[in-house]
Amino acid sequence: MLPDFPWDSLAGHAARARAHPDGVVDLSVGTPVDPVPPVIRAALASVSEVPGYPTTHGTPALRAAAVAAMARRFGVVGLSEGAVLPTIGSKELVAWLPTLLGVGGRAVVFPEVAYPTYEVGALLAGARPVRSDGLTALGPEVPGLIWLNSPANPTGRVLPVEHLRKVVSWARERGVVVASDECYLALGWDAEPVSILHPSVCDGDFTGLLAVHSLSKSSSLAGYRAGFLTGDPALVAKLLEIRKHAGMIVPFPVQAAMSAALADDDHIAAQKARFGRRRDALRAALVEAGFTVEHSEAGLYLWATRGESAWDTVSWLADLGVLVAPGTFYGPAGDKHVRVALTATDERVTAAVVRLTTA
Repeated sequence: MLPDFPWDSLAGHAARARAHPDGVVDLSVGTPVDPVPPVIRAALASVSEVPGYPTTHGTPALRAAAVAAMARRFGVVGLSEGAVLPTIGSKELVAWLPTLLGVGGRAVVFPEVAYPTYEVGALLAGARPVRSDGLTALGPEVPGLIWLNSPANPTGRVLPVEHLRKVVSWARERGVVVASDECYLALGWDAEPVSILHPSVCDGDFTGLLAVHSLSKSSSLAGYRAGFLTGDPALVAKLLEIRKHAGMIVPFPVQAAMSAALADDDHIAAQKARFGRRRDALRAALVEAGFTVEHSEAGLYLWATRGESAWDTVSWLADLGVLVAPGTFYGPAGDKHVRVALTATDERVTAAVVRLTTA
């Protein structure tokens, strides 16, 4: 049985926040608010007349752009263009990967405080969801899949290279697939995130490793549903065959838009700068309002606490017209934290800062 969709439970608080005389400041979800860059929109439009089916594997141009971007932006070298697989955003991949890998009946391990879809994906596959930040807690059990998430949603925590290497070594000794959700890899602030495919982590050997990337955040393409998977060529080939049969195909215009986004670094830098300004303003205001901000060294969120129930904090902020997500959405260990997204316009962020610092 699947859990209830978490954000539905925010409805009452959202209504109260929307009733604020100056309007709501919605910091509860990580949805982009800035326009899609012109270079990407132009690429999308340029192929809008093409009538035929796209390929599940993606165009050669898209796969080449992804390989080049991974090397240029993140220092990941040696990837095969054949080992790139476009996905319909990253959420569907997270939700269906345990099923596609056939790990039903085994454990799927993910962080103790984590994006809810890791648990949902395990349940959809008939696997057993296990929250754990350490492998020793598993004892002799060999899981079917290990999820890593660095920078993490919701905490913004960055896993050091030493930790990543230990997970890779442990998993390889036992033949376990490691999937690394790297959707926020381009958004390092106080720490520099590293891909699981970086040579400092895997020594250039991608066996048993998968990295999941999204263009939703750094390229403002959440509405396009644009992501990709890369890593172990054998695993990617297996997933490709299944996705061909299932019709899990990224539309051709979106593939063209992805190619343009992956080839252009200027819009990435500009968007990161916007998020950085909003982060600095919100972080300072939260601290002034009595919050402690923990982790949050990378990614798109601030992980904050007032030392009380997460829902009490949500309620307090809703009275100010500010909507955030309770940490309980991400697991029991988040019961005293809230996740504050950086995804609001500069004007709305300024409104939140004023309300927090004058409350």
